[in-house]
Amino acid sequence: MKQNLVIVESPAKAKTIEKYLGKEYKVLSSFGHVRDLPKKGLNIDVANRFKPTYAVSPDKTKVIKELKAAVANASDIYLASDEDREGEAISWHLAQALKLDVKTTKRIVFHEITKSALEQAIKNPRTIDINLVDAQQARRILDRLVGYELSPVLWKKVRTGLSAGRVQSVSVRIIVEREREIKDFEAKSFYKVTAELKNKNGEISATLDKNLDSKADVINLFNKLKDSQLIVSSIDKKPGKRSPGAPFTTSTLQQEASRKFGFSPRQTMSVAQRLYEGGHITYMRTDSTTLSSLAIEMANKYILDNFGKDYAHSVQYKTKDNAAQEAHEAIRPTDFHKTSISGENQEVKLYKLIWERALASQMAPAQIEKTELKIKIPGSTNYFLAKGEILVFPGFFKVYGSTKDDVILPPIANGESLDLVKALATESFSKPPARYSEASLVRKLEELGIGRPSTYAPTVSTIQSRGYVEKVDIEGKNKEINLLKLTGNNIEESIESIVTGSDSNKLVPTPVADITTDFLKKYFKDILDYRFTAKVEDDFDKIADGKEDWQTMLDKFYKDFHPLVEKSESATREEVSKAKHLGPDPKTQQPIIARFGRYGLMLQRGETESEDKPDFAPFPEGFTLDDITLEAALKMFALPRIVGKTDDGEDIIANIGRFGPYIKIKSTFVSIKDKDPFKITLEEAKVIYGEKLEQIANKYIVEFPSGVKIANGPYGPYITDGKKNARINKDTDPKTIKEKQAIELLKKAPAKKKFKRKKKK
Repeated sequence: MKQNLVIVESPAKAKTIEKYLGKEYKVLSSFGHVRDLPKKGLNIDVANRFKPTYAVSPDKTKVIKELKAAVANASDIYLASDEDREGEAISWHLAQALKLDVKTTKRIVFHEITKSALEQAIKNPRTIDINLVDAQQARRILDRLVGYELSPVLWKKVRTGLSAGRVQSVSVRIIVEREREIKDFEAKSFYKVTAELKNKNGEISATLDKNLDSKADVINLFNKLKDSQLIVSSIDKKPGKRSPGAPFTTSTLQQEASRKFGFSPRQTMSVAQRLYEGGHITYMRTDSTTLSSLAIEMANKYILDNFGKDYAHSVQYKTKDNAAQEAHEAIRPTDFHKTSISGENQEVKLYKLIWERALASQMAPAQIEKTELKIKIPGSTNYFLAKGEILVFPGFFKVYGSTKDDVILPPIANGESLDLVKALATESFSKPPARYSEASLVRKLEELGIGRPSTYAPTVSTIQSRGYVEKVDIEGKNKEINLLKLTGNNIEESIESIVTGSDSNKLVPTPVADITTDFLKKYFKDILDYRFTAKVEDDFDKIADGKEDWQTMLDKFYKDFHPLVEKSESATREEVSKAKHLGPDPKTQQPIIARFGRYGLMLQRGETESEDKPDFAPFPEGFTLDDITLEAALKMFALPRIVGKTDDGEDIIANIGRFGPYIKIKSTFVSIKDKDPFKITLEEAKVIYGEKLEQIANKYIVEFPSGVKIANGPYGPYITDGKKNARINKDTDPKTIKEKQAIELLKKAPAKKKFKRKKKK
């Protein structure tokens, strides 16, 4: 008996769906995309209206064979990939690869994996939406054109192995420009003044209405406060409220998961994907904040049953005009009565976050009572402000958000006099713009209209893996600040040391990001323009809506883009590498040049074009291309430095390499980690070298006559014959392994992956 065949893109999703649909349906997975532009070559016929040449991915040949066999034995075929452009493209490619009629093959979509949603989808199939496919094709082809033509330019002008992309390169620019803002920022000092006041009913904490510019201003204020009666000039009591946020979109979920759990965008999307495939949440790639009427009704019932009618406040959130790519809902639980799930810790935490946010969005605002006292200072235009806040009704705080401790002011009357207990002025400094975290970068991309929900996580990941950006912890710096304290009529001054500027998990550009950004801004201004990049996204939206032809859109883009590639050929390597002439070497009179090289910043003595080969030196730590000095550069040419000789009479040479400082004895390189190559002593070098020799001597635990050896490795003992390696079980003592057993383990071990050097184009 023939079954209905449903094809999805994920095996986990297939398993969940098959459970709901029953025996009449067979559900198989395509394991993602089955066809794409082959990796080698452009595979786009630009002259023939950008006609792409697609091919079945090598790793999907077996999958297609199995799906073809299933298609031959199926009564009805349903393509059920995700409900977005990429999902539509997967279905279209499947139809092409399986030789299905695109015009008649049934396409079903659903934004949650529940029995009712699946049954509704089966009852209302449609055909493949070619507009959505074309929008995805346009994105894929445009990004291939940019990457294929722009990346080789970077290889020639900046460094091999780099890549460029429409969204990727703009993201790098955002981070580079923020870092430059921070560098150019000049901190200004100011004084924040607080006071402890009291009346007969209790104490009051107050803050001066504005910060003071200087210590002289503080002393002037303190002199006015001496022996003065402070008067309550106004009391303002008013109700306030705090409303819940909208349910999560892809972007806001990534930001909140980062803030609360420290998840990266990619990590958040991976966990959310598992929750979706398990039938726990709706589709997680969305820029919509709307909820279905069914979801609102379900949430309302849960709130009424568990909190009462005062807490229920159904509301439909509007999505920004330029946002919603497809008719998705916001991210929400498929069942509001499922307050928690079982599973991995990350899944449990993320589900709870989604459940709380979605439910809170349908709850009443929290009611606050705010009190503000204005306290007049005789002889001064400044005044103190004291604020009190009481939570009258928790509303949505019952499930989401934090309720701060109530700040309750003591009973007080307008015109009442207050006594000053003490006043404190703390010197502070204005702060530069904050560096981006992964989550705040996603928020910035969304604000600028760059990228879409499916692109945020891979973009943030790519700019790090390509070496443009590093995620680092910023060390703070010690800073001395002035404190002034007024108690009674006495003004006390003191100095306190604080640590400022420390931060964690921030995105910082590498030197190659600076150079690449400046090069692209000069020669590919439009590609790095925020508005242009956002406009391209709008063009894709128009294609998806059937309002623009994808090939016409690409033609307009390419006519402007390709001439820029040709023009960039005129750029010299010296210009691109931002070579900076520091001055002449006092001894040789040769120019000292700081520039960007293959592995990063470097120093050069002599001209590349001269007959004599130039000397090179590592770039000093703590300097950038902008602030490197001739003095600091000259010091580096003292390397390599001969520290002394070993007991065998071999030179011990200290230097700095690509991976940090090291010593070299003949052909043996030994890292000296945190030691300074300019200062390391002969005794220290001998100790480090001795430890290395001991490590080498102890490398092999057992050596068999056949040439097979059991060696100590960084991850534990292993078996090797020089060509293959085999792991040893942690519970096994490597000394007990016999030769025959070692050979058998090697036979079963997978072959080493061969490293293939990329050919230069």
